[in-house]
Amino acid sequence: MSTSGTSRPAGQRPTGSKPAGSTPQGTQQRPAGQRPQQKGLVRPAPKAKVRKARLLVSKIDPWSVLKMAFLLSVALGIVTVVGAVVLWTTMDLTGIFGRVNDLMAQVLGSEGGALTVQQLVSLGQVASVATIIAVVNVVLLTALSMLAAVLYNISSTLVGGIGVTLTDD
Repeated sequence: MSTSGTSRPAGQRPTGSKPAGSTPQGTQQRPAGQRPQQKGLVRPAPKAKVRKARLLVSKIDPWSVLKMAFLLSVALGIVTVVGAVVLWTTMDLTGIFGRVNDLMAQVLGSEGGALTVQQLVSLGQVASVATIIAVVNVVLLTALSMLAAVLYNISSTLVGGIGVTLTDD
């Protein structure tokens, strides 16, 4: 007898239960120990579309160009002065000035006197000339950059400016 309280013959199974070897239609029986494949739970990320934006540079602010040109030209001026001092020091340490002095003594003989290259071109003179050149460059580059921005603004009103395409990568 069954524990559920109803009696049924020995060959019958309870209603709603499936026989041991049967499977529903359209599915396959899997071997024991394997997990069923779960389709659709994890999907690969969709490829993002590359976005493009077409822009037109129609105006450049002269004040921002002035500030950036000034800062960049000051940096270039510092590089100019430091480079000139390093070049003079390197030439002095490697003995190039001494060789030039010997060459001048051989070419000019005793008429050249005791004049040396270091007396003509001292480190102070090199640094002073490099500083003057750097200051002139700062003024000229700043003024020319601002002038170029103003000329671009004038010409962009006639032709429309420069087209730029920006994309996402």
